Amino acid sequence: MNNIRKSAIAGSWYPGKPSVLRQDIEKYFGAVPDSGIRGEIVALVAPHAGYMYSGQVAAFAYKLLCKKKYDSVIVIGPSHRVAFHGVSVFSRGGYETPLGVVPVDEEMAEAIRKADAGVIELPAAHLQEHSVEIQLPFLQTALGQFKFVPLVMGEQSESVCSNLAAAICLAAGEKKVLIVGSSDLSHFHSYKEAEKLDEIVLNHLRDCDAAGLMNSLNADTCEACGGGPMAVAMMAARRMGADKSHLLKYANSGDVTGDKNSVVGYAAAVFCK
Repeated sequence: MNNIRKSAIAGSWYPGKPSVLRQDIEKYFGAVPDSGIRGEIVALVAPHAGYMYSGQVAAFAYKLLCKKKYDSVIVIGPSHRVAFHGVSVFSRGGYETPLGVVPVDEEMAEAIRKADAGVIELPAAHLQEHSVEIQLPFLQTALGQFKFVPLVMGEQSESVCSNLAAAICLAAGEKKVLIVGSSDLSHFHSYKEAEKLDEIVLNHLRDCDAAGLMNSLNADTCEACGGGPMAVAMMAARRMGADKSHLLKYANSGDVTGDKNSVVGYAAAVFCK
């Protein structure tokens, strides 16, 4: 396979040794109680910090995918390193992690690009970006083999989100597709202030309320570096028939490190039909 995007964060944000990585993820799964959720999961939200900080939170969503099959997985993350307009798709080849190469669903990627003029190809947006890659080992452990479309958002306005959600649904058609919105929540506030800010986001996730989330972010009453990816996941989920939302877990870095002076918030949620 040509055009392989090499891991940018293996060995730092998560273990670089395959056996250790898989063992860690299975340990996270083992610590997740049965949620009782039985519907078809069409979208999820998961954090994108280093696994030592947010891996256990992410596991609450990804454990529910174990042994499920999807025709394609769309992973949407915010751009942390490269500024650009629109959304960048990595349309050919694959992403490599220590667990192997995840092939790009090239047909789906092209269909999304054709359906939304704001979707461009900017390889630089993917090379060092962690928000998409960090989700892949969890998906590889839960699903096994799958194809995916990596999307990095340079803009997270309501119009960009709405257009992308519509394009994803049009491209998906009748296929069974999973949407992953990659986001952390508030950054570098005290523990109590973080909980207060993050509760606003959590309420929007509970309600699958993308418009409410965007309004709250625009009003600066809450924070999320991947507000756009979360909104797209919820918008697409609604369009694909999701009528149930489940907030599975919230925590912040203070729960792991014990440092409650300056924390980052994390949430896991799923949207089902």
